[in-house]
Amino acid sequence: MPNLDFTANIERFTGFAAHYDEHRPSPPDALSGLLCQLARCVRPALVVDLGCGTGLSTRYWSGRADQVIGIEPTPAMRVEAGHAGGDGVSYHEGFSHATGLSDACADIVTCSQALHWMEPSGTFREAGRILRPSGVFAAYDYDWPPVTTSPEADAIYTECVAKSRQLESELGVSGGVRHWSKDGHLARLRESGIFPYVRECTLHHIDSGNAARLVGLLLSQGHVQTLLKHGVSEEEIGVPALREVAQRSL
Repeated sequence: MPNLDFTANIERFTGFAAHYDEHRPSPPDALSGLLCQLARCVRPALVVDLGCGTGLSTRYWSGRADQVIGIEPTPAMRVEAGHAGGDGVSYHEGFSHATGLSDACADIVTCSQALHWMEPSGTFREAGRILRPSGVFAAYDYDWPPVTTSPEADAIYTECVAKSRQLESELGVSGGVRHWSKDGHLARLRESGIFPYVRECTLHHIDSGNAARLVGLLLSQGHVQTLLKHGVSEEEIGVPALREVAQRSL
């Protein structure tokens, strides 16, 4: 793969690991059952979670697999992940394209809400290398923002995201950050030729939350945190308006 520098990506997710872990969603309950059926195993011997962040998607497999390894390049995220523990769970420094794991060691390789931060060709080759024959690579994400019971809060959330994206572009605060479009994931997986069976499916999931959780989700976004690090105020992004509407309507 090309010699890419991911320093800006690591910096983007540094400085708010505890907040991220508190507000981001965990994987759907149905995910493990589906992936185990596809991988033809009742209980995986090893699940590898690429770009595991604070371990939300890694410790999900505690008790569902014999061993789980989270791979994460950002030191602050790995430190936060280590606080939570979990039977059979460990975390290794590495990248999605360079895990340092042995060939054909994993039954399942996952990537939760992170594939767009990873160089595709190297990531797919590495997943294919560490998977056992008939193993499964699953990259998954969530509809965003989440659907709440307040259309007004949903609308304000969307406005905040649009405003923060505009400020990010105008201020040029995300130079050097590398990402790949989510809408191209499926085609790139198919075109890689590494996986004989590629398809997209949808799982239903219900998560709990309140006004503080919705605001916390906005503030867990890397581009929002980047703006705050560069001195942009919550008022400029529209956070106080979201907080007021959410508290009133949720």
